[in-house]
Amino acid sequence: MEKFLKKHYRWFVFAIMAFFVTVSLLNAKNDSATFDEVAHIPAGYSYVTQHDMRLNPEHPPLLKDLIGIPLSFLHLKFDTALPFWTGEGLNRIWDDGQWAAGKHLLYEAGNNPDQILFWARLPIVLISVLLGLFLFKWGKEIAGTLGGLFVFTLYAFDPNILGHNHYVTTDIGIAAFLTFMFYYFIKFLKNPTWKNVMIGGFFLGLVSLVKFSSLMAFPILGLVLLAYPLVKKISHDEKEIAEKYLRTKMFFSYLGKGIAAFAISMIVIWLLYFINTYNMPREIIARQINFSFPLDDMNPLSQMTNKSLSALNSSSILKPYAEYFLGVTMVFKRVAGGNGAYFMGNVSSQASKIYFPLVFAVKETIPFLALIVFSLFYTLAQIIKTFRKSLAEKSVRKSVRHFLQTELTAYTLFGFIVLYSYLSITGNLNIGLRHLFPIIPLAYLLVTKKVFDFLRHRHVVTRNQLHTLLGILIAWIVLIPMFSYPGYVSYFNESAGGSKNGYKIVTDSNVDWGQDLNRLKIWLEQHPTITKINVDYFGGGNPEYYLGEKYVSWWDSKRPIEAGWYAISANSLQTSIYDHVNKTADTNYAWTQKYTPVIMIGNSILIYYVPMTEK
Repeated sequence: MEKFLKKHYRWFVFAIMAFFVTVSLLNAKNDSATFDEVAHIPAGYSYVTQHDMRLNPEHPPLLKDLIGIPLSFLHLKFDTALPFWTGEGLNRIWDDGQWAAGKHLLYEAGNNPDQILFWARLPIVLISVLLGLFLFKWGKEIAGTLGGLFVFTLYAFDPNILGHNHYVTTDIGIAAFLTFMFYYFIKFLKNPTWKNVMIGGFFLGLVSLVKFSSLMAFPILGLVLLAYPLVKKISHDEKEIAEKYLRTKMFFSYLGKGIAAFAISMIVIWLLYFINTYNMPREIIARQINFSFPLDDMNPLSQMTNKSLSALNSSSILKPYAEYFLGVTMVFKRVAGGNGAYFMGNVSSQASKIYFPLVFAVKETIPFLALIVFSLFYTLAQIIKTFRKSLAEKSVRKSVRHFLQTELTAYTLFGFIVLYSYLSITGNLNIGLRHLFPIIPLAYLLVTKKVFDFLRHRHVVTRNQLHTLLGILIAWIVLIPMFSYPGYVSYFNESAGGSKNGYKIVTDSNVDWGQDLNRLKIWLEQHPTITKINVDYFGGGNPEYYLGEKYVSWWDSKRPIEAGWYAISANSLQTSIYDHVNKTADTNYAWTQKYTPVIMIGNSILIYYVPMTEK
């Protein structure tokens, strides 16, 4: 079987990709607009057509430019004389304006929202395809052809990836470009030619243009850049030169080339920001700066930030950097402020330390979690074995040096995973598993490396037996998205009681992001006797547009509770019931607990029938 897979691996890559692309395109077509897409889509369209970043500067422009390109060919109606663009009557043009712009572009200007959504999502799907193929390439390099197929399978059949790889957000983009950047950064470290410096700097710039959280990689990049030349293996010919002199020379060579790569990245950033801001008046940027960091703020850091950004904005050459660094500072400010959400029977803007570990444990597939646990234990066993041997031979220092020389990829990726996980857990922004997407592809690669390292050192008989066990795990991985289609956003594994029970643990983008409004429409069409339905919908769709005359607006505090049908988004339901600070039994959805949902639409919208009017 192993020889067969190696010989025909291209057919397996094609089959996996065919499944991945088909499902992604179906979801791109059938999912209604998610909450954040309402802000991202008009921003992308305006960046390409107006060269002005006044909408959504909290994120860099690269992904928005990509989604704006196909939209620019649709000749959409987009009225820049309206307040969402001019800022009239708005305190925060980039915040209030972006949501108003999205509603205008999608539902109010006479455009086709489903057409806009599909074409805007296509570039994101393409990026996810490129990431999958890139993971196959990298997996093949570190674990052979079967390793490439294995990491590709982990990625392509992960329901969480399939749930988000078509949305116009930054989540799949940052996962992809961080993976690309780490690959070329490590390639530069292993072979620091000027060609690799330029490529590494280019991808460092690109990842900075995708999402500002990419800055979390910089400490790891800097540390490895400074440490690796101190331990890098010296060739036999070079050993004739004094090692101390050679190490010093190598260190400063790496340092200089690292600075050059960073400089190239800053040029890439300037170029794209220049393209996106050359029609943007300085007054708009100044308004953004003064609102986010007012000079009358008693915080010295806020005042210093305002003055620094304003100085950049005053220069025609440096204006693009004013917008870039404004976005960086806005993100740090938002993370500190938190994000209110439901989690484990509580609604709070204060993050819980167990949020990300628990969400990861209940939303990732059990076979993948098992592989992670195996990889960690196997790595620990390797460390203990090597340490004992080194102690016996009094060669601990030699063993550590050998590890640092030969396992550059492993400790660089693992270091970033640990740092990013720590900052996510200790941060104040619980926004869903998608927030961990930057490290998930790297985890696929490390798991693949460990699994195939383990197999490589087994006896041929044992290895064949292990191949059978691995085959069962792979079959399990492949079957999960087939049986859970199309409810990938709301996927939960068996430890959580399955996807239908996930909303009881956590909501937000883990369950309900507004993706199932179209499916509610289809369900109502299948039940023509339902002529009216009270809807409390959370998301980026427009219930009135999709449901027509059947739609009746509803909210948690509306009274009396009338007899009839109700469709309540899981996010709205849980945040209402468990917000013990702002809600009471008279103003929340506690009354729904007396009824059993008739059905769940996509595991994110609960349908209730109330037989008689309640007080």
